[in-house]
Amino acid sequence: MDHQGQFRRAALALGIPDEEVSRFIQHLRLSIQLSGGSDGVPVGQFGGLPRLPVGMDWPSDGVGLLPFVFSVDCAALPSVDGFGLPANGSLLFFMNHEQAVATGERRYGRVVYVPVGAETEVAQGAIDDELVGERYDLGATLRAEFPDWFGSADEADEEDEEDEDDLSPFQQELARDLERDLPHLAELCALARDLWPPSDGYVSAYIGGYADAEVIGSIAEQTLAGREKNGEIVIPVAAWYSHVEKETHRLTNEWVSLARFPVDNEFYYRSDGSFVIRHHDLAAGRLDEALPVAELIP
Repeated sequence: MDHQGQFRRAALALGIPDEEVSRFIQHLRLSIQLSGGSDGVPVGQFGGLPRLPVGMDWPSDGVGLLPFVFSVDCAALPSVDGFGLPANGSLLFFMNHEQAVATGERRYGRVVYVPVGAETEVAQGAIDDELVGERYDLGATLRAEFPDWFGSADEADEEDEEDEDDLSPFQQELARDLERDLPHLAELCALARDLWPPSDGYVSAYIGGYADAEVIGSIAEQTLAGREKNGEIVIPVAAWYSHVEKETHRLTNEWVSLARFPVDNEFYYRSDGSFVIRHHDLAAGRLDEALPVAELIP
């Protein structure tokens, strides 16, 4: 479905100029909400035993097996403009949240792609209960997402907006650009939410959309530190935060959230797991480049 065309027609019907609609669409992303209890055709499963290619070992971190989180049938998912998910086949997500939180190492998360037509079987054997949760089918709906730097500018209630004095110079510059380029920002955001609203129930996982701002900020810091170490750039200490802000803003368009899922456990209040990936790696099918990230939510 042409979601961008659907949005453009609805926005133009409200009298918003076409050029402004085009600028807004550049920042609008749709994520796929995955929830249980749907009456439609299932698009995947959460928990339970996954279907792995015949002869494939259960993914591990090199020491122990990785818990299975969920899987999706790519062909059954709603199509999303500009999101390079495989057109068919299945994606299976595995992550050891506790170790990923404690170490931040990539080996504690893995995405497995099973091509369409591959012979598969339900994983069997002496599988520990901690590796699989309760199994249930997943249904899918779409949700509108906007970049974090839109801030409170997409809210109609001006009382909730941040005081400009609390913003950094770079954030003030972004705010001025938004006011100039998207004078109907609040109306456009409201329209997108009307067309693709957030779920009013429990969401098991999200596919696509914007990666968490803190995750991208961490990648930005690592990128700048690596360039400094290689002698490509020199950043004064006093200017470090400003450079990180600008790099984070740049990388927000380069990276996409492949999957996000809240995880409850007995050791922490909550742990959010996610996989982020560059747009060009996803489009090229390089799913092994997906970066697993686990965060604690107090």
